[in-house]
Amino acid sequence: MARQTAQVMTQKQIYRIVDKLASAKYSNQLELLSSVMREIVDRADIEISGGRIWELDNEQNAYTMRYQYGSLDPVPMNYTVSVEDYPMFMQLPLKRTIMNYETDEVLIQSGIKLYSATGVGDLVKRGNQKYYKYALAFNAPKISDKFFDMINIIGSAVEIRLRDLEQQKRHLVIEKDLNQAWEIQKSLLPDHETIFHDYHVFGISIPDRIVGGDYFDYLRPPNSYEDRLSILISDASSKGMAAAIQALFVSGAIRMGIGFDIKIASLIARLNTLIYETFPYERFVTLFYCELTSSDQGLLLFANAGHCSPILYRAKTRDFYYLPSTGSMLGVSPDQRFRVENVNMAHGDILLLYTDGIIEAQNKAGKLFGENRLKSILRKMHRATAREIAYQCIEDAQKFSAGAEHRYSDDKTVVVIKRMAPTAEKVEQYSISE
Repeated sequence: MARQTAQVMTQKQIYRIVDKLASAKYSNQLELLSSVMREIVDRADIEISGGRIWELDNEQNAYTMRYQYGSLDPVPMNYTVSVEDYPMFMQLPLKRTIMNYETDEVLIQSGIKLYSATGVGDLVKRGNQKYYKYALAFNAPKISDKFFDMINIIGSAVEIRLRDLEQQKRHLVIEKDLNQAWEIQKSLLPDHETIFHDYHVFGISIPDRIVGGDYFDYLRPPNSYEDRLSILISDASSKGMAAAIQALFVSGAIRMGIGFDIKIASLIARLNTLIYETFPYERFVTLFYCELTSSDQGLLLFANAGHCSPILYRAKTRDFYYLPSTGSMLGVSPDQRFRVENVNMAHGDILLLYTDGIIEAQNKAGKLFGENRLKSILRKMHRATAREIAYQCIEDAQKFSAGAEHRYSDDKTVVVIKRMAPTAEKVEQYSISE
């Protein structure tokens, strides 16, 4: 069901932290990894007490510890373990991130009992086996499923930056066919507006670059044209062309799944596996998927794969609620489960879907646009149409970040779902101040 507060530290925020740390200039991959490890271990809000960087020695079929940081007793520098004696390294290409009890006596003596490790860098083939070039191992006071997911996200974010570093060294420039890509991406998006029974839906998407990774769509499942309307919004964490390709992939996969009338949870689980298998690096995609129904009670079914929590405005009480995550971001690991929740929309209620490019828009002072400004728009414009609300959200976010080109920016997308009263409402004009 809906909840009243959003998560303090979302998976996407962890990704942003690591991505920002790894975006600085580094002379080599090990320097990048060492810098990120220091910053992550020192952050009080991430709760990692120590870590080690292992590098593959392909000639010796072993891994050598190249860097360590944290509160544990130090391991001898350049300590080496063979792959045969430490099978964890063979498991990483299959699972990407693992949690395990320590078995090496030297590492146990340093205080390591339980660890979580993730593979990063190129996959190197040796015989019939593949190995990651690097393995990042972390310790924490308590290693839980949440910690496991966090290590997965940290590893994936670092891996993206490792590839960026290699591209910079080779002076690779991937900026071709942008005009054609822009035309293709435009064709992905539906008409801004659609009507379903007494629901008025309006969406807008503005890419930060010529092409972007935000995407929204309205779909009518087969054999239920009058009974259900599917609405989705997604955000690829990568930038530019890579993000646009992911958006195209998500669009095709969702449309194919809808065509086979697959249940929501199964549809998203299959999409997650496809993204993991298809995109070896820029995997992260957040997705919010909901189905409007013809129910008189305004039943709405939804699944939230790590996306920004949509804001639900209750017209009767003027309260706000968040629709929570019901599963992890897509592409983090191959086998993830997603649950479906539900909420009822009364007449006059408004559901606002958005990507983090809206709430993370920054002004010249570095202040974030935030969720409270979106709430202010909904509160003041609750009698307006979905179209007017959507344009006001985009306009305010664009004005807020105008002149702050040096700050972080992202694609901006909003979709407004309003359940209209049985009789036409009077539409009023509003002026929203900052």
